[in-house]
Amino acid sequence: MLIETLSTFPHMYDSVMGESMMKRAQEKGILEFRAHDLRDWTHDRHRTTDDDPYGGGAGLVMKCDPIFEAVEAILGKGFVEAKLAAIMGERGEDVGCPDRASSAATGTAQWAVPQSEDCLSESGYPTSSPQEELQHHRPQIVFLAPQGRPFDDAYADKLAAADHLLFICGHYEGIDERVYTLADHVISLGDYVLTSGELASMVVIDAAVRKLPGVLGAAEGPVDESFTSGLLEYPQYTRPADFRGMAVPEVLTSGNHAAIARWRREQSLARTAAARPDLIAAAEAAGRLTPADQKFLKLLEPAPTGAAEGVS
Repeated sequence: MLIETLSTFPHMYDSVMGESMMKRAQEKGILEFRAHDLRDWTHDRHRTTDDDPYGGGAGLVMKCDPIFEAVEAILGKGFVEAKLAAIMGERGEDVGCPDRASSAATGTAQWAVPQSEDCLSESGYPTSSPQEELQHHRPQIVFLAPQGRPFDDAYADKLAAADHLLFICGHYEGIDERVYTLADHVISLGDYVLTSGELASMVVIDAAVRKLPGVLGAAEGPVDESFTSGLLEYPQYTRPADFRGMAVPEVLTSGNHAAIARWRREQSLARTAAARPDLIAAAEAAGRLTPADQKFLKLLEPAPTGAAEGVS
């Protein structure tokens, strides 16, 4: 996988991408990483990447032109032309492809990337998102923004399936809205604000890269974890078996693998029910809970008020 970033502070990635699993992934040839400095595509002596917003207001907005020039240099002008052609088609303009509903009719933002049709520009890039398999092999552009889809483990799986990701990182008050015409993915980490998109992109990159085969040591490393099954992970223990009066559950030292598996499943259910009942509801709706799971969850429910006194 090739991951590239475009930002005003590329050296922020040095420590994260140069240590631990991210470093090992690169040493093994599983990951290639490049951090680009957006200021390399500015043309004034101050290397300006932002300006005052139209209409007034606090803060500065990142400019269109250096970002577009950078993406053209990194991914090719044909790629950008195809993206813009897709947006014109989404607005109902004639770009040589079948008619499509306008953004207003579909309820999507004007910069949203279309999700169907395989119309190609002369550059060879699709003017809209191609079929799922083809999309994995073409460059995909990722933005981190409040209006994006909430990031989760399933989305990390989706990004991990791609061959080439380019993260465009915002700063200051925001990014000129027209830049989102380049987006394949717009992701939000949560309902809070960070000082830069670089920080958010590091989280997403780490979550996706660790899912690539060979990055983690154990073959099942990324499989048996919180959220991969839709539930939180069960408690984990290691030596010593007894530490300051706190003992490891006996079942884990019993050697009974069936009992261990059952204990782990029940602990996962109990922990999820206590901390994230929404995940239990989602798992039930998706049919991921077995009859044994449902029976165990019933045991966790508090007794009705007055039951102890025999009140009916």
